[in-house]
Amino acid sequence: MVHYDVLIKNGTIVTADSIVQGDIAVKNGKIMEVSKTLEATADKEINAEGLHILPGLIDTHVHFNEPGRTEWEGLETGSRSLAAGGVTSFFDMPLNSTPPTINKANLALKRSAAEEKSIVNPYFWGGLVPENVDDLRELHENGVIGFKAFMSPSGIDDFHSVDDETIYKGMKEIASLGSLLAVHAESTVMCEQLAQENISQGKVSARDYVNSRPIISEIEAVRRILSYAELTGCKLHIVHASSRQVVEVINDAKRRGVDITVETCPHYLSLTVKDLEEQGAIAKCAPPLRDQEEVDDLWAAVANGEINVIASDHSPAPASMKVVTDNIFDGWGGISGAQSTLNILLTEGHFKRNLPLEKIVELTATNPAKLFGLTTKGKIAVDYDADLTLVDLNESFELKKEDLFYRHQHSPYVGMTFKGKVKTTIVGGKVVFENGQLQ
Repeated sequence: MVHYDVLIKNGTIVTADSIVQGDIAVKNGKIMEVSKTLEATADKEINAEGLHILPGLIDTHVHFNEPGRTEWEGLETGSRSLAAGGVTSFFDMPLNSTPPTINKANLALKRSAAEEKSIVNPYFWGGLVPENVDDLRELHENGVIGFKAFMSPSGIDDFHSVDDETIYKGMKEIASLGSLLAVHAESTVMCEQLAQENISQGKVSARDYVNSRPIISEIEAVRRILSYAELTGCKLHIVHASSRQVVEVINDAKRRGVDITVETCPHYLSLTVKDLEEQGAIAKCAPPLRDQEEVDDLWAAVANGEINVIASDHSPAPASMKVVTDNIFDGWGGISGAQSTLNILLTEGHFKRNLPLEKIVELTATNPAKLFGLTTKGKIAVDYDADLTLVDLNESFELKKEDLFYRHQHSPYVGMTFKGKVKTTIVGGKVVFENGQLQ
């Protein structure tokens, strides 16, 4: 009888294409067999009866802030929170770490820290800033997953936003490398002028903040970067689109043949301006939360296949920076949510809106793997990496502060009731999270 490292029995296996009952055999970190029934032995056998088995989620957008700002999060606590949420791989953004990942030496610092501390698979974005166009090739050759630029101020002094000259030169270089550019697309002029006008008039409420970063500011920036994409042939990935109106501009470009994809985030699918009004800076982000109508329209875009990827944009900060004041502009922006992505997609998407489980797998595993060239991830199939998430869709729970594995246990999702609980997370054939506990 064949002997494996891990044998998962009697589960409901979910892929982007199908849902079937079956068993999964794992050896040396790889999936060796997937079958309706497997007769074998293993060092560890998991009875998955009543559970759904998904490819481990790939979170393409997190800020773990290490090195340099580990007091904000860190790779140890960040990766543990991902594991608790069923995520088996992450792409760490080039900011808010200090130094930022804008050259080979800084990338090496981040990679070394991740190899020591992360319990899930780490990948890294390189930055595009005005100072580092000449460093892009070396970053690419040293394994960055792609490049990230801000079209508006990042809020971090050592990671500068790109001007149009940098956009052109950077995109031309990135195109020559066969890589892609991910973009935070908001209009600097629109957002800064509106913010100044509001603050000068004493308009500093949650609604005023949202009005200072309108949807049209995203649309203007997307249209501008699209023109450079068409000129240079550079692949584009628009991150954290907050509205279907933004997605429609992107889809128009796709129909013209532009190589562009788009990401949205769980907070734009589950929270509204009302949450920002009630929770203050805990629910502050940029682009900001929108009204319920926009949330519903964005779900329609998800269901219609207009969104390519859903990622957390986990952007933590110490509680002292999230102090609620009468002036929402004073609070640090960024939502802590990496642990809750799957919970939100199941509760708000699958159970409330009948979003198929296959679509959730496509958006969080299969598409990210395909888009970023992870050829052995994102599927449950022979010879793929054994990165797996086991979920009980029948179990509901209220998220409590003490359930969070973040360095700072705050999140706008605390107090929400979710249906569908992660029971086991497996990374490279190794159980890293089981029944609420890290292994």
